[in-house]
Amino acid sequence: MKLLLLVAATDFNTGVDITWGGDRAKILEGGRSLQLTLDKASGSGFQSKNQYLFGKVDMQIKLVPGNSAGTVTAYYLSSQGPTHDEIDFEFLGNLSGDPYTLHTNVFTQGKGNREQQFKLWFDPTKDFHTYSLLWNPQHIIFSVDGIPIRDFKNAESRGVAFPKNQPMRLYSSLWDAEDWATRGGLIKTDWTKAPFVASYRNFNADACVWSSASGSTSCSSSATITAPTKRAPWLSQSLDSNGEQKLKWVRQNYMIYDYCNDRGRFPQGLPSECAI
Repeated sequence: MKLLLLVAATDFNTGVDITWGGDRAKILEGGRSLQLTLDKASGSGFQSKNQYLFGKVDMQIKLVPGNSAGTVTAYYLSSQGPTHDEIDFEFLGNLSGDPYTLHTNVFTQGKGNREQQFKLWFDPTKDFHTYSLLWNPQHIIFSVDGIPIRDFKNAESRGVAFPKNQPMRLYSSLWDAEDWATRGGLIKTDWTKAPFVASYRNFNADACVWSSASGSTSCSSSATITAPTKRAPWLSQSLDSNGEQKLKWVRQNYMIYDYCNDRGRFPQGLPSECAI
């Protein structure tokens, strides 16, 4: 029988595993914070110990300060394999004084190409800010400091796959992508500014934890999923009118790219979900 539990993890020692980069990734303050470092030899990264099938994940991140051109700080949920699902935040560095680009994407059954990009309304290197992913059977909502910036809706009725069967882990990494990250690769990483450091705290996963012992690939029939409780309001959450207004404000003032407006990229017609 499948085991689904609601959890909240705030201790990095018990909530994540350092997966690469050696001592460039460090858990600090008794598990209350984590630091990723990038130098010319290597970046670094971590992943959640648990896999989730629906949930709300929050992380406070302070991005690489100063000249961060060429660097990418990635924070995302992902399953594994050629038909993987993935929900992405990627923070693309820039020259000192120029704003970061916040890049988002959604992969379903191995298919991505659903990029939306934003500038932020604050300097993400001066302090910690909360970046949240809410994932339930009908919505994937990206939020920054509680303000929704993107709502990817279930469009299965239009033949668009939606992530709902593959459990995903949370991953984060700091790495060098100077060939494309800043102005399409025109601005390269300045290694005299290394090491580059991104800082993390307050990791919380209010989510359904997947048990691989059962070998089950779907939790859509679980009573826990179809009958959300007060313990898991996110299971049926959507944007209310206030949330829709905030989303509209972000799109009008801070969105710099939307694949649904890029007709030149899709000469045979925009993807079906763009009609929603």
